[in-house]
Amino acid sequence: MAADRKTAIVTGAASGIGRSMALGLARSGINVMAVDRNASALAQVEQSAAGFPGAFHGFAADLAQQESFDAIVAATLAKFGAIDILVNNAGIGQAAVKPDARNNPIRFWEITPELWSRFLAVNATAPIMMARAVLPHMLKANKGRVITVTTSLGTMVREGYLLYGSSKAAAESSMAVLAADLVGTGVTANVLVPGGVTNTALVGENAGDPAKMLQPDIMVPPLLWLVSDSADSVSARRFIAADWDTSLPDAQAAEKAGAPIAWLGIARMPIEPK
Repeated sequence: MAADRKTAIVTGAASGIGRSMALGLARSGINVMAVDRNASALAQVEQSAAGFPGAFHGFAADLAQQESFDAIVAATLAKFGAIDILVNNAGIGQAAVKPDARNNPIRFWEITPELWSRFLAVNATAPIMMARAVLPHMLKANKGRVITVTTSLGTMVREGYLLYGSSKAAAESSMAVLAADLVGTGVTANVLVPGGVTNTALVGENAGDPAKMLQPDIMVPPLLWLVSDSADSVSARRFIAADWDTSLPDAQAAEKAGAPIAWLGIARMPIEPK
C-alpha cells in the first residue's frame, strides 16, 4: 500500500450517490473506508472495488447511533493510519416515510417528534458529528477535506419537504460555520449536490423516468477535483454536479459549477454594539 496514498471515509456508501463516489475515489487511487448500515450491500460494493488502485474496506454502522462516529474513525485509523477526506453522504429521504411522497406530500402538521428526530439524526447531526470525530486528526496534520452532500436550495423550501429539506439545510449551515472556523488550518469544508432528481432509491415512487434523471456518477468529477491538490485552498463553497462541464479544464468547470456555500451569497451579519 502506497505510503502517500490518501484515505477517505464515505458514508452511505452501499448504494446510489455514495456508492458512485466511494468507487470513484478508490478507482482514482484513494483508500476508502466505506460506511453504511446495510452490511450485505456494502459487501457487494467492496467486491466491485476489487483490483482498484485504492484499497477499499467496508464498515457497517448506523449513523443514528452516537457511538458510531468514534468507531468509524478508530476503524479507519487502524486500517489505513490516517484520515484525509470525509465525504458526508448518508441520508434519509421522504420516501422512507411515504414511498409516494412526491405526489402525496408530507405536510408540516403531519410531522411527529419521532420523524423529525430521525431525519435530524441522519441528515444533520451525523455530518456534524462525523466531522467532529475526524477533525482532531486533520487539524494535527494541517490538512484535510470535509465534503458534505446536502440538497438543492429549492428543495430546502418547497412544500411538503420539512423533513428532508430543513434537515439538509441544517447540514449546509453547519458546513458554512465549519468552513469559517477552519480558516488558516489547512482543512477545508465544502458542499456538493447533484443539482436535481437523481436515480437513487431515495427519490421514491413517481419521480419520473430513471433514464431522464441525473445519474449518481455525475458526482465523481467534482468530487475528485475537490480532493485533489488543486483544491487545497477551496473552502466555504457549494458545487452543483449537474453544472460541472467535464469538457472544460477543472478550474473552469469549478468556477462554472460553484457558488458560495449557503447562505453566504446573501447573508447579512447582524448589527452588533461597538
